Amino acid sequence: MVGTLVNAAAVIVGGLIGIFLKKGIRGEIMENVMKAEGIAVLIIGMNGVLTNMLSVGEDGKIAESGGLLLLISLAVGMFFGEIIKLDDRINGIGKAVESKVKSEGFSKGFVSAFIIFCVGSMSIIGSVNDGLSGNADILMVKSALDFITAVVLASAMGIGVVFACVPLLIYQGGISLFASQIKPLIESCPELLAQFSMVGYAIIMCIGINFIAGTKIKTANLLPAMLVPVLYNLFKMVENLW
Repeated sequence: MVGTLVNAAAVIVGGLIGIFLKKGIRGEIMENVMKAEGIAVLIIGMNGVLTNMLSVGEDGKIAESGGLLLLISLAVGMFFGEIIKLDDRINGIGKAVESKVKSEGFSKGFVSAFIIFCVGSMSIIGSVNDGLSGNADILMVKSALDFITAVVLASAMGIGVVFACVPLLIYQGGISLFASQIKPLIESCPELLAQFSMVGYAIIMCIGINFIAGTKIKTANLLPAMLVPVLYNLFKMVENLW
């Protein structure tokens, strides 16, 4: 779990630097910085979706796959997320901490940073490699990227970004600890990682839209969508056995 610990430390240090930078900046400037960050997050999410959805065939033509699965995943994910009120529950945790640390906007920063830091193929593959062989190279690269992101996010959204290191530790640490169970599934279903990442990056796009337009897409309610590709591939494996 060395890579995960370094990653969490990068988020903490980057977040604290961002908070320090925020003190001398006017609110209007920070609002515009948040919108600029939203554009970057939207582009990153869009790039991730297209990378995992599109491929170039031998004839040079671009082929699309996974569009229907993405649609179903987001719809099903939001449906169950709304039923269990996942966004409200996560925000409730953030607001409970917000009342104790007396920091306005804690919840928004916590939820947004949690999704950005924990969604993506680097989290999964990096944690699997770290858990099985101790190779933390991927998570080291991710740590550098997350450090920069934490500086920018915290400068716009406050200390909630720093506390996102807690779910990051639980999520990536959990994958590392159970890597021996996760790796065989990924190896037997090579398309699973692409589908999983495609859905995750679509959720990141929603965060970018929230930053830019000030809308309120309940991104945390979309998190169950990431289970749909896993269940879909498990169903295919069982079907093939029969």
